[in-house]
Amino acid sequence: MRTLKRWKNIILFFVVLFVFLFVNNTSLFTEDRHGEPLLLAHRGLGQTFPMEGIEADTCTASRIYVPEHAYLENTLPSMEAAFEAGADIVELDVKPTKDGQIAVFHDWTLDCRTNVEGSVKDYTMDQLKKIDIGYGYTADQGATYPFRGKGVGLIPSLEEVLTEFPDGEFLIHIKSTDPEEGKLLADYLAGLPLKRLSQLTVYGDDQPIRTLKSQLPSLRVMSMDTLKSCLVSYAGAGWSGYIPSVCRNTQLHIPEKYARYLWGWPDKFLNRMDSINTRVILVAGDGGWSEGFDSELDLQRLPDDYSGGIWTNRVDVIAPKLIIQKPE
Repeated sequence: MRTLKRWKNIILFFVVLFVFLFVNNTSLFTEDRHGEPLLLAHRGLGQTFPMEGIEADTCTASRIYVPEHAYLENTLPSMEAAFEAGADIVELDVKPTKDGQIAVFHDWTLDCRTNVEGSVKDYTMDQLKKIDIGYGYTADQGATYPFRGKGVGLIPSLEEVLTEFPDGEFLIHIKSTDPEEGKLLADYLAGLPLKRLSQLTVYGDDQPIRTLKSQLPSLRVMSMDTLKSCLVSYAGAGWSGYIPSVCRNTQLHIPEKYARYLWGWPDKFLNRMDSINTRVILVAGDGGWSEGFDSELDLQRLPDDYSGGIWTNRVDVIAPKLIIQKPE
C-alpha cells in the first residue's frame, strides 16, 4: 500500500508540475500584444546576394543579384530609403578612421567594394569621402559594374548618420574585437542626450562591448557573452516566470530554429523581455550569416500575430506585405 501511495504522490506531483509549466508559459492566457512586428533593416537598404557558400572573407559585392534598386548599404540614402519603406530600426557597421572619427562601413578591408586597398583605419574621414564604394559591385561575374562611379562620397560618419536622422533608431555594430573601439564609441556616445541613447543599441564582440558597457551601463547592448548568459540563465529559470538580471537592458537575436524552445514563446516571452528593457529580434534559419525574413514566403513562418522584432535585408519587400496581412 505504501508503495502504491508513493507512486500516486509521484504521479500527482508531475501532473501538477506539468499543469504549472503549461499555464505559466503558454501564450493562451497572456495579455494580447498589439501592433505590427518591429522591422530591423540590416545595413539599411542594400544589394543582396545568394547566401550559399558564404565565408568570413567572401567578397559579397562580386556576387550580388541583378539590382532591383539603386541603394548601397550603410549609406545615408540607403538608410533614408529603409525608414521610408517601413523600417523601425536600421542596423549599421562602424569602424575607426585614421583621424579618430567613426566611419560607417561594413567590410574588414576596402578592397572588395571600393577602388582602393587597405582598411578604413588607414584613411582619414576626408579621404574616405573620395572613395567610390560602388566600384566593385557586379551581378554578372565582372562583365558589368552597375554602381561604378556612383558611390563617391557615400561613406558617412556615425555623427552624420545621427544628425541626419535625429529621431531614428539604430543598431550599431562594432566590427572588431579591439576593446579600444568600444572605448572610442563609448566616448562619443557619452556626449549624447539620454533620450538619444535610448534610441540606440550596440552589438559586437565580447571585449569591445564589455568595455563600452562599463562606461555606459544603461545602454542596451548585445554580444555573444550577453546573449549566452541571458539565454542559458533563462533556460534554467524561465519556466517559473523568473527573469534573470543578466537579461536586463540587452538585445536578443533569436534564430527561428530555436525560438520555439524558449519558455513562454512567443507572447509571454516577449512580454517578459519588454518588462526589463530587452528587445527581441527574430532572425531567419539558424542565425548564420545575417539570414533575414526577406520575402512573403519567409513571413509565413512567423508565429500568428507576431509582434516582436524581425531581421530583414529587404524591408522594402516585406513591410508592405505585413501591412496588408495585418487585420483591421
